[in-house]
Amino acid sequence: MSAVNPWLALPDGSPSPVVARRLRAAHEALVTRVDAPVPAQVRTVVWDSWRRSLDSGVDPDGAAPPVDLLDGDLASYRAGHPLAAVMPVIRRLLVADAEVDRMIVAVTDAAGRMLWVEGDARLRDRAAGMHFVEGASWGEDVAGTNAPGTALALDHAVQIYGGEHYRRPVQPWSCSAAPVHDPRTGALLGAIDVTGGDHVASPHVLTLVRATAAAAEAELRWLSRHHPAPADPASGAARLEVLGRDRARLATSTTVQELSLRHSELLVLLAEAAARGEGRTAEQLAAECHGGAGATVTVRAELSRLRRLVGGDVVGSRPYRLLGPVRTDVEEVRTQLARGAPAAALDRYRGPLLPGSRAPGVRVARARLADDLRGAVLASGRPDLLLRYSERPEAAEDLAVWQACLALLPPGGRRSAAAAQVQRLRAGGRGTARS
Repeated sequence: MSAVNPWLALPDGSPSPVVARRLRAAHEALVTRVDAPVPAQVRTVVWDSWRRSLDSGVDPDGAAPPVDLLDGDLASYRAGHPLAAVMPVIRRLLVADAEVDRMIVAVTDAAGRMLWVEGDARLRDRAAGMHFVEGASWGEDVAGTNAPGTALALDHAVQIYGGEHYRRPVQPWSCSAAPVHDPRTGALLGAIDVTGGDHVASPHVLTLVRATAAAAEAELRWLSRHHPAPADPASGAARLEVLGRDRARLATSTTVQELSLRHSELLVLLAEAAARGEGRTAEQLAAECHGGAGATVTVRAELSRLRRLVGGDVVGSRPYRLLGPVRTDVEEVRTQLARGAPAAALDRYRGPLLPGSRAPGVRVARARLADDLRGAVLASGRPDLLLRYSERPEAAEDLAVWQACLALLPPGGRRSAAAAQVQRLRAGGRGTARS
């Protein structure tokens, strides 16, 4: 007798009313009893996902998942996402027959946000009622157990059948999803999902979705070899990455360079000035880099070397300034914060701005961005965002963050961990209690 594949929802291809009733009973026991025993009739992969959903504060009967990206923000984000390049492959293999097969095809980013939702128009209209739409967040920690969210959480193809969904409004649907990776780095890029009726939970659909994910990765590998795109594909502008990096990475239309720390600091300071429509004198940059007088000559020499390195069409002089459009990851985080999208801002925040820099101007920019992000997460009142933020190193001693987690999480493992952290910080007197 062969072993049952734990990733398949319906190994024999057809649903069972008996199994459906047992799933409902097990789900009810879990959400009403913290110490509910693991039932034999629920797959381990599903039960574990239910527990994670419960610990993340997902309400099984609560509001639909939030829509984080709309209109221009969504279009801009999709245009710059790596999976945009393989949508023709996905459409050819899945979307072309989706209406005949009564299916919706969705493609998400690595956080579970829906970037494309295509396929049967009537089903999409119905699914819109539960916010299964482009721009909505379907990560497991936000939307509970669902195929794309759980596939991303486990980094494995998986099916979720009807009552296996954690949120009751989603239980009339079934889905199959597989993750997609960057073939060069192995980084998780997102997931491909098929959603519809019970037939979507049959084994052959998961095989089809996995094959499509493999085809997408093969296409990405081919594109990386034959069509490198070092600059920002969304706008053609140069791109400066400084978050979570000790040295800046500058990508232009022709080159990709990792800069020295001093050149990284100078470009950050010029980008900060450009955001206000300003340039900088050598004296101003000396003060922002060194914090004292007498460094002007050194800064002029560094700026001269920087201009030769990146090109006079990027950095101008008299005053020193950025000449063309330079997109920065700092700017992307600030844009999402300004638009009231803390989840999208947290996605883009890879870490502190040049964490190894001691330049006064960089330290000010670093602290301001970190404070703005922290404040937006606290103000959101969303348990999923607070939990994600609490995992960051800068939140380890932040009493206000852990108190917010304690206040918003339901009883369970994650809330117990938050309570222990609050108690530890209060006892040690080390917590940051900023509001």
